[in-house]
Amino acid sequence: MATGTESPDTEVPAPGDERTGRRAAIPGRHLRTDRWWLAPAGTVAGLLAFVVYSTWRAFADAHYYAAPYVSPFYSPCLAERCRTMHAGPNADLFGSWWAISPAIIILIFPLGFRLTCYYYRKAYYRGFWASPPACAVAEPHQKYTGETRFPLVLQNLHRYFFYAALLVAGVLTYDTVLAFRDQHYRWGHMGLGTLVFLVNIALIWAYTLSCHSCRHIVGGKLKHFSKHPLRYRAWVFISRLNARHMLLAWASLVSVALADFYVYLVASGAFADPRFF
Repeated sequence: MATGTESPDTEVPAPGDERTGRRAAIPGRHLRTDRWWLAPAGTVAGLLAFVVYSTWRAFADAHYYAAPYVSPFYSPCLAERCRTMHAGPNADLFGSWWAISPAIIILIFPLGFRLTCYYYRKAYYRGFWASPPACAVAEPHQKYTGETRFPLVLQNLHRYFFYAALLVAGVLTYDTVLAFRDQHYRWGHMGLGTLVFLVNIALIWAYTLSCHSCRHIVGGKLKHFSKHPLRYRAWVFISRLNARHMLLAWASLVSVALADFYVYLVASGAFADPRFF
């Protein structure tokens, strides 16, 4: 019985045709009528803004320390040419031969973690490569090889970048503790920068722990949760965070940039850090 929704030009596949690779007879690339392009366009704009800002700050090699705050882009500072930070994360592993910004050393690891992150893959695959640009919208590429060839095969390094990201998050936690000092390194003080650092480290940890690799490490290989109650509780907690992985990815990206910008403003003299006590 006709319902009034069928098009007379629509080809109805015979039984079994859906298994032969035939597609529906749709003349356009998609049937979506909403503004589906806003999401990938917003992703491109947001990621490009962060890339431009972080590149500028990474190569600036200046205004990254204002006692007691150190920019998360420059922590830990592993080069000999780093500005000395009182009780700060100075390691001097790279000698005088390292001539460029010390931020380049450490940013490899958090950026590698984010670049290989499952959510960020979806974001920049759709936004930059249109692969595909949105749900139910065909991609323009004729060939698909997945992540089996170089360079996308390097996405499999994500779980190893996760371990590095844990170490970086640990160092940033130490920096946050040091932020409870004043400019003379006396303990028991708190400024606006301390709050900025607290919010940033909370989002960094939430994003890191909500990672799919973390969820798999905690409980992905268990066959009987009843035999591992502690790991099961941890898996449940991380699973709840994982449901908000996209939100945490963007929130932590913004917070780490804002934390660096705050340090830049204070270190450059453009802004005086308000002290609460």
